[in-house]
Amino acid sequence: MAAVSDLAFDPWDQAFVADPYPAYAELREKGRVHYYEPTNQWLVPHHADVATLLRDRRLGRTYQHRFTHEEFGRTAPPPGQEPFHTLNDHGMLDLEPPDHTRIRRLVSKAFTPRTVERLKPYVHALADELVAALVAAGGGDLLADVAEPLPVAVIAEMLGIPESDRAQLRPWSADICGMYELNPSEETAARAVRASVEFSEYLRELIAARRREPGEDLVSGLIAAHDEGDRLTEQEMISTAVLLLNAGHEATVNATVNGWWALFRNPDQLAALRADRSLVPSAVEELMRYDTPLQLFERWVLDEIEIDGTTIPRGAEIAMLFGSANHDPAVFAAPDRLDLTRDDNPHISFSAGIHYCIGAPLARIELAASMTALLERAPTLALANELERKPNFVIRGLKGLIVTI
Repeated sequence: MAAVSDLAFDPWDQAFVADPYPAYAELREKGRVHYYEPTNQWLVPHHADVATLLRDRRLGRTYQHRFTHEEFGRTAPPPGQEPFHTLNDHGMLDLEPPDHTRIRRLVSKAFTPRTVERLKPYVHALADELVAALVAAGGGDLLADVAEPLPVAVIAEMLGIPESDRAQLRPWSADICGMYELNPSEETAARAVRASVEFSEYLRELIAARRREPGEDLVSGLIAAHDEGDRLTEQEMISTAVLLLNAGHEATVNATVNGWWALFRNPDQLAALRADRSLVPSAVEELMRYDTPLQLFERWVLDEIEIDGTTIPRGAEIAMLFGSANHDPAVFAAPDRLDLTRDDNPHISFSAGIHYCIGAPLARIELAASMTALLERAPTLALANELERKPNFVIRGLKGLIVTI
């Protein structure tokens, strides 16, 4: 086990954030697990270990179903951050069975293959409309004009959020997601708390309105399930709605712009895709692997585990490096090469185990729809200027992607 301080891993260094993959290769070469003192985490860089640990029930997204903070050797969050943690900790992504099982069972009814398939015409029509506007303008910001509005509109439609209210969803989400970075600042926490309060108040009012006048949306469905005996507290409904919005668009937005940036840097692959639209499904998978939108996913060690002779004690936190796992040469031939024809592609961008992304089928439809619309309507799409990357490490994305037709 190498000390991470002796390696190139530095999530606050912008050169590393711009291209973390060489540092990942060094981590994989130096061992299977590394203690990283700045965040008090154990980094796991290999695909086999990450895939196994995501399914290991000795790890959990929370520990509070079994231990108090004191019992687990952890300090409770500052009282001033309570609104964020209340919102975050009641969503199914940060719950373990039986609460996770109960909530996921209810939400999964909105994400059945049949339900998702029925959304296809709406998703493709919206993607076509957004791309048509981009083309009519002669270009623009691919992130703001296509990548963001498509998944936000789709998940808001599913939740039953009126179109007039949707503009505030993305800012709320961005502020809340800032807390998922490593060692977030006090300013980041303050923004997340404010967004948590405002978003929760909005959803509380929406739930009250749906109680009075139910619709065909997911919020109405959760209320109906509660009334029929599948109990969700109001806080669980609120947290579930926020989680679905955040998870339902954040990865898709970043996968879209990261993907097109990768295509522009690999013109041979872009030319192959333009010549053969049947590559779209495999291109979506390869682009998710090649520049992973979620680089790191955390788990608490509930019961002591051992990795390659190193004992990880109860109370420790493991950081599974999705971006590194997706570039592991033990699993992917020539992992640093973009290959849209790659047919054996077991990437873990959607996680695995009980926390596997419930919206993965919908995300794939959205990514394929926007890609197809851009290939058909904007065959000469090109990068207009140098991009600016977001400074974040965990959630990997761009500030914008200016393109011309």
